[in-house]
Amino acid sequence: MPSRSSPLVAVGLMLVACACIAATSLMAKALGRGIGGEVMHPLQVSAGRFAFALLTLAPILAWARPGFAGAAWPVHVGRTLCGWAAVSTMFAAAAGMRLADATAISFLSPMVAMVLAIPLLGERIGPWRWAAAGVALAGALVLIRPGAEAFQPVALVALASAVFMGMETILVKRLTGGESSSGETREGEPMLRILAINNALGAAIAVAVASFVWIWPSPTQWALLAAIGAVMVTAQAMFIQALRRGDASFVVPLFYATLVFAALYDLAVFGEIPTALSGLGAALIVAGAVVLAWRERVRRG
Repeated sequence: MPSRSSPLVAVGLMLVACACIAATSLMAKALGRGIGGEVMHPLQVSAGRFAFALLTLAPILAWARPGFAGAAWPVHVGRTLCGWAAVSTMFAAAAGMRLADATAISFLSPMVAMVLAIPLLGERIGPWRWAAAGVALAGALVLIRPGAEAFQPVALVALASAVFMGMETILVKRLTGGESSSGETREGEPMLRILAINNALGAAIAVAVASFVWIWPSPTQWALLAAIGAVMVTAQAMFIQALRRGDASFVVPLFYATLVFAALYDLAVFGEIPTALSGLGAALIVAGAVVLAWRERVRRG
């Protein structure tokens, strides 16, 4: 039975999800800058994110026992590879630049998904959606500033994260569309199965790759790695519950509050203040993403 619509609860859940997602990037930045021990490679940080997320999910999976028969394994593997690459590049970008800037650039992922949906999902893109993508791209250029003295090479890593996130979005659409329609699973099970497979495969891939750059974490770093995994699972759960309690067209735009939390955290912990150009670039990216979400609602309405 679907959850009862409750807009205020949906808003609160989405804001909690935003705060949690920004917090994971902040902790990754701390690890990447050597707080609490040696400088930690982003590949090892992403390994901690997936491994501890899986451990956090383990009691729920043991209780719910979701079925895995009929899972679209090739799509799951592709989605997990994209998700792992997105997380790793995002953590690398967070360690090397302002957290708000890295977060803003990652918000280009809906534009990437829009473009990829043309060949992969057969969608048609109208002038409004192309215009929204153009506005967001202008914002990204303001943040990256190619050719200028203030050019940040690490911003290209954040851009790569947005590309991988967009690719992951397309694969998630395939998973939720295909597996949710199966008559073999109980209500709510497809999403739990997707989370279980994603974090299990992600942990295997991330830990294997991180073994080449592994350093032994200090107790503080172990705590941060565990917190990243647990907080990320919490963010995923809050995001899903927000969508169940409010219309997506109403709730999803609130996700951009992540940018506000990222800026506040960065200021409080690292004393980094966004510049006026950073604010302009972020505003353009968010404006483009909001217009894109609005057109999606109009198209489906």
